[in-house]
Amino acid sequence: MSRTEIETIGEFGLIRRMTEDIELTNESSVVGVGDDAAVLNYAEKQVLVTTDLLLEGIHFDLTYVPLKHLGYKSAIVNFSDIYAMNGRPKQLTVSLGISKRFSLENIETFYEGLKLACELYGVDLVGGDTSSSLTGLCISITCIGEGETEKISYRNGAKEGDVICVTGDLGAAYLGLQLLEREKLVFNASVKTSVNASQHVQPDFSGKEYLLERQLKPEARRDIIMALGEKNIVPSSMIDISDGLSSELLHICAQSNVGSLIYMDKIPVHSDTQRMAEQFGMDATTVALHGGEDYELLFTVSVPQYAELSTMKEIKIIGRVEHASSGNRMRMPDGEDIEIVAQGWNGFATPA
Repeated sequence: MSRTEIETIGEFGLIRRMTEDIELTNESSVVGVGDDAAVLNYAEKQVLVTTDLLLEGIHFDLTYVPLKHLGYKSAIVNFSDIYAMNGRPKQLTVSLGISKRFSLENIETFYEGLKLACELYGVDLVGGDTSSSLTGLCISITCIGEGETEKISYRNGAKEGDVICVTGDLGAAYLGLQLLEREKLVFNASVKTSVNASQHVQPDFSGKEYLLERQLKPEARRDIIMALGEKNIVPSSMIDISDGLSSELLHICAQSNVGSLIYMDKIPVHSDTQRMAEQFGMDATTVALHGGEDYELLFTVSVPQYAELSTMKEIKIIGRVEHASSGNRMRMPDGEDIEIVAQGWNGFATPA
């Protein structure tokens, strides 16, 4: 494969190369890439804005994360934040800090994934920036979306008596990461002991595809937001599960000034997650409770909407909102209640 050094085309040449084929599809996108700023027109809608910063070595490891997957995931995690407000993502900007380790072809591959996500979710790429970096690849993405004033869901709207719901299943993304990290260690050890490349141990991921896809290529739950809209259900509070169910539930309860009770046996866990947890000697429920990066939705709704929700396969009711004095508890199968403590992702924690 040929390698083109980015310095041979420069910053503006890189931007032109990455964005020359972009076409705007949303009515709210008036002017996109090519001017000093994008121009957006949302008329009567509320504008939703979210930003994520992804740093090599902190949020992703290019030893096992393909650049196309990274581009796709970088967009999806921002789309998920907009959906978590019961909104619709419409525009996206991307800024990159690029070290000399990366070629033009590398960045093109990253953009392939980014553009694919935008195409599938109907989002316009309208701008961004690039710069050199001394510390690997840095990704900053901002997503702009729209929402109707009466239908936007915040974290602070949960009410005592509401039911607590989650979408999909939890814990698979975390175990996908653990699997990749384990195989990385095995591969690195083989490199140190092998005489030639043909002797390196190659990972066997057969049967683990679901876990790897949940980690490397997550999807935002647009389908859930559309389904709730069709039934005219507006969650009283909502958040996406990026840092773990325990952390996100405590965020909602703290901002809504309420307590919660969830049931351990109601937390949805995929069979592949259960099997992989057993292989790692982990408890699958603990993984589902604290793992993170599932990008599912956690939300609350009033009791009268229970009947409608119970018919939706991808939504699981796991508990109820209680008075703040009750605290936040998980009921075990034997009837014992244990306090819920956040053990999800902490970006400022000291590495072990």
